[in-house]
Amino acid sequence: MSESTPLIGEPLALDLVNTAPDGPDLLDTPEQLAQWLALQADRLHGIAHEPPTEADVIAVRAVRADTAATLAALLAGQRPPAAALRGLEKAQAGAPLIRELDWNGDAVVATGRRHGPLGATAAAALAESAIDLLTDPSIGKLKRCEADDCVLLFLPTHPRRRWCSAQRCGNRVRVARYYQRHKPESSAD
Repeated sequence: MSESTPLIGEPLALDLVNTAPDGPDLLDTPEQLAQWLALQADRLHGIAHEPPTEADVIAVRAVRADTAATLAALLAGQRPPAAALRGLEKAQAGAPLIRELDWNGDAVVATGRRHGPLGATAAAALAESAIDLLTDPSIGKLKRCEADDCVLLFLPTHPRRRWCSAQRCGNRVRVARYYQRHKPESSAD
């Protein structure tokens, strides 16, 4: 797993925020957005299925910025910026989830769909995910990775979890500690 590969598996809103690490932006181009949306396809139901445009990237990145600003404030024990909260509300309202009814031959079934261009539907779904995360009681457990060079966020499933990923940062930290304990003494000539 490389530093340019987005981590997935956290709540969707955290996966989105984690696409903007200190290094290169992982949602910088329509192609990168398409790849990330494909990775998240099982969690992004009811959004448009079309190739992303530059405008779609801008819409998704706006939701990411509002979510990141809100999470940063919560991590600092501060009130989230009102503009970020309003931005999430506006994005969600841009393509609300509509439950469309149909008959499957045996019963009435409802399928949730958002209508509009990809940017609006993806932004709405991601904003909804952010709102769900921000209002979930578990948000109080939010952590930033403890690796010195990592800024990724996660919700720990275990109270002793310290890193965004055991494979990415945990191994690197453990190897560095091992090296420090076992490095040869430098000889003074």
